[in-house]
Amino acid sequence: MPKESIIAEGKTTNEAIENGLKELKVSKNMVDIKILENEDKRSFFSILAPRVVKVELTLKENIHEKAPIKKERKPVTQEAILQAENNVNVFLKQFLEKMGNDITYKINKDECGIEVIIEGKEAGNLIGYRGETLYAMQSIISAVANKNATEKIRVLVDIENYKEKREKALEDLAIKLSKTVERTKKPITLEPMQAYERKIIHTTLQDSLKVKTESIGEEPRRRVVISLK
Repeated sequence: MPKESIIAEGKTTNEAIENGLKELKVSKNMVDIKILENEDKRSFFSILAPRVVKVELTLKENIHEKAPIKKERKPVTQEAILQAENNVNVFLKQFLEKMGNDITYKINKDECGIEVIIEGKEAGNLIGYRGETLYAMQSIISAVANKNATEKIRVLVDIENYKEKREKALEDLAIKLSKTVERTKKPITLEPMQAYERKIIHTTLQDSLKVKTESIGEEPRRRVVISLK
C-alpha cells in the first residue's frame, strides 16, 4: 500500500515536488501539495547554510479507486482449450487454403486460452492498415474458438510479429511527441487508434512529470491527446 503523505526536500520548490512525486510514483494531479519551507524565506543567519526546500505531498482522496483495474487472466479447463483449438484448426485450414500455400500458422496454448501465430510471404496482406484486418481476424477467430463453449476462451492472434513491432513503434512515437509537447508547450492529437494501441501511449507516458495523456472522441475515431501538465 503506497504512503498517503510524505515530506520531500530539494534545492527549489519544483525540485522538492519532483522528488516527492518520484517517491510516491504518481503524477502531480494526484496529490495535494503544501510548501513547508520556501526558498524565498531565508533569514540572515541561514544565508550561508545549504538551501533546502521542504514540501508535503498528500495523495488525494479516493485516488486508488481511479487507478485502472488490471483484469486477471482466468484459467479454463484443458478440455475447453482443446475444443477451441480444434474449432480454430478447422476454420483456418479452410480459410488459408484460399489464400495460397505460402501462409502457415501455429497455435500456442496456455491455461487461459490460445494464441494463433500466422506467418508467410503473403501473410502481410492479412494485417491491413494499422492492423485493422488483423484485429478483425482476431474477433472472428475468437468467435470461432468460443463456438458452443461453456467457458470463455481468451484468443490472441498475431501475424508476422506485427504486434511487437507496432508496440515498439508506438512507444518510440509517444516519447518523441512528448518531447515535442514539452518544447512547443502545445498539445498534440494523434490519429485514431485501437483501444489496445491507445493503452500503449497512455502506459508509456503515465509516469511523466511534464506531460499527460487523455483519450477524446467516440469509437472508432477515438484519439489520444498529449499535453503539458
